[in-house]
Amino acid sequence: MTVSSRSLTSDINVTPFLDVLLVLMIIFLASVTARKTMDVQLPVPCADICAAGNQAIVLEVLGNGSFLLIRASVSPANLLAQLRSVYANRPEKIIQVAGHRDASYQSVLAAMDVARSAGVKVVAIAPSSSYSSR
Repeated sequence: MTVSSRSLTSDINVTPFLDVLLVLMIIFLASVTARKTMDVQLPVPCADICAAGNQAIVLEVLGNGSFLLIRASVSPANLLAQLRSVYANRPEKIIQVAGHRDASYQSVLAAMDVARSAGVKVVAIAPSSSYSSR
């Protein structure tokens, strides 16, 4: 019996490696060049009506269930009508809600819901220095 003098060689098959590399490069390039979008709300130009309306509107929720809208007392029954009249001629419908220490969490959320139903687009939490402490 004769043993052949052939030696074993192991070569790497490069074709599948290049195919996978090409697919990964295409995916990477597609993900890098994909458009990134961001939703923004551009301000509406203000007419003469807004000249005096540059102040921030703060809705304060008091502990006894009543409200202060721009430091004026408002009953819960009239809150929706008052908010609609304040925001009728304003292009930017932003309100700051401030809950006092005695106010319940539920009453603050109810005030935010009333503001939303009055047409307010942005509801913010007022910093403690912007409202009076009662």
